Amino acid sequence: MRPSFHPEGLSFDDVSSKSESEITQLWHLNGMCPEETIPIKRTKEEDLLRASSVANYGRNKYPQFDTTDTNKTAFLEVQLNRSALVFVTGDKYYGTKATINAWKPQIQEQVEFSLSQLSILGDNTGRELNSIGASWMVNYNVYGDYNTRLFAFFSKDSNQIIGCYNLLCSPGFVQINREIALGGSLNPISVSAGSQYELHFLIWKGGGGGDWWLQVGNKYLMGYWPASLFVSLSESASPIQWGGEVTNLQKNGEHTSTQMGSDHFPEEWYRRASYFKNLQSVDGSNVLRFPKYSAIFARNSNCYNVTKGNQADFINFFYYGGPGRNPNCP
Repeated sequence: MRPSFHPEGLSFDDVSSKSESEITQLWHLNGMCPEETIPIKRTKEEDLLRASSVANYGRNKYPQFDTTDTNKTAFLEVQLNRSALVFVTGDKYYGTKATINAWKPQIQEQVEFSLSQLSILGDNTGRELNSIGASWMVNYNVYGDYNTRLFAFFSKDSNQIIGCYNLLCSPGFVQINREIALGGSLNPISVSAGSQYELHFLIWKGGGGGDWWLQVGNKYLMGYWPASLFVSLSESASPIQWGGEVTNLQKNGEHTSTQMGSDHFPEEWYRRASYFKNLQSVDGSNVLRFPKYSAIFARNSNCYNVTKGNQADFINFFYYGGPGRNPNCP
């Protein structure tokens, strides 16, 4: 399978000279996969033991409970996701592109995670909320370590089954690339006050069949989410979101110290804060365009925040992130 077309205006030449042109994963030290094959991260016994069941491994972002049970509902009130993001809405979108610098945030609890992603969502007025996302994350519950890993994710039924990471369910994402492993560790990553390691992502509706394609960088066509997975994403998307998210498993009323992005607030700027840049969306004519207007959202700006900017070297960019618990975020 190959997409029927790419968006018009696609170019990764606008990124800075400091960007990495190759994606390096730790497994590359042992060679590459042969032709006609793809790399698949090995599922081990301990991976399955971390999941509530074999069927749920790699599927659930959050624990799922019967909300009619008051005791379990009380737990849900302290199991929160924290987001700091930029979004566009109102129009019909057929894809998105962005450049993101990769970091290794510290995680407080094994059941928490920290991710940065670009995502597209379908109509959220009913129970068939669809979403697609990709980028990097730290998630012990899925991977069994605290490495920064490349991921792809989809959800097809709102808050029921939630969805699936990488290649961990079928039907799901169909990979065609033999060079990059979804779920593989990224190396190197950005260094505070030092070198910045960037990743470039494109998600778009790439053909008459309605499949949603994922490309990483200018050479890694990863694969596609089949159109048959979706209802509200069957034709177009709205809104599009870019930003960070963490799980906050509060204990004794304290906010988690799980970090978002680089651990630094956006006001610390380049080489310290996490950023997205070159934000674009695909319109109905299959043309990549910079958004004319976008909004920002931070659930608790004293814990994690986001700030927009626009300058010559960072076209349509924003900084985001934070340390979590601190004197202003108890």
